[in-house]
Amino acid sequence: MNTWRDRLHEIIFEADTPAGKAFDVVLMILIMVSIVEVMVESVSEIAREYGRFLLIIEWILTIVFTIEYILRIIAVKKPWKYITSFYGVIDFLSIIPSFLTLIITVLHAKYLIVIRAFRLIRIFRIFKLVRFLREGQTILVAMRASLAKITVFLTFVILLVLIFGSLMYLVEVNADSGFTNIPRSIYWAIVTITTVGYGDIAPATPFGQFLAAIIMLLGYAVIAVPTGIVTMELVNANNKTNTQACPSCSREGHDDDADYCKFCGEEL
Repeated sequence: MNTWRDRLHEIIFEADTPAGKAFDVVLMILIMVSIVEVMVESVSEIAREYGRFLLIIEWILTIVFTIEYILRIIAVKKPWKYITSFYGVIDFLSIIPSFLTLIITVLHAKYLIVIRAFRLIRIFRIFKLVRFLREGQTILVAMRASLAKITVFLTFVILLVLIFGSLMYLVEVNADSGFTNIPRSIYWAIVTITTVGYGDIAPATPFGQFLAAIIMLLGYAVIAVPTGIVTMELVNANNKTNTQACPSCSREGHDDDADYCKFCGEEL
């Protein structure tokens, strides 16, 4: 028999029921309103004219998100697991700036300049949007599955830029072409192999241009290989996950037919 806590967990953490979907839709709207409010507040002309109105909106949103945060802690069986999770930290960061501004204002007026820096943290609310998208969950599952392969690939890329950057320094050091030291040459190698190509540094010698051509061609692999890895994992992850969250560890990404959490073993 489901308890009130199980029902609360189903509404807040999952979107398989009408109540859960309605909760997510309302919360998404509030998050988007809060993000717009943060951006609008950064425009000094608007802040001067409508500062009080924006402040009222911010506190209303902060109170709502604080209640949501508390309810999420209550709904899970192991609150500390949620509090220290990625989304738990994001939820905390989205509400703490407003309360910090009160403390700073009380302590000393000279700290008022820090208030805006704290308020910018509220933009972290945008990360909360990912929680409500099935497609976003699929991407997260695919990224986790791709992590080991991408790490190996990035390690290989780092070795390449270290080698080619050092070689370009040796080749171009006397050509007065901007390769004044190895770190600067490595910077050029990174810009080139990622196909960004700022053009602030360019080889002048024939051999340096030959090495540059090789790095440019390798740059296509830098784009293609990670894309292929993630795409393969996306195919594997697609339609295999749902919105169900574990009531114990708050982890998501379970298979549709799963009865137990694959992370902690708790019954779903």
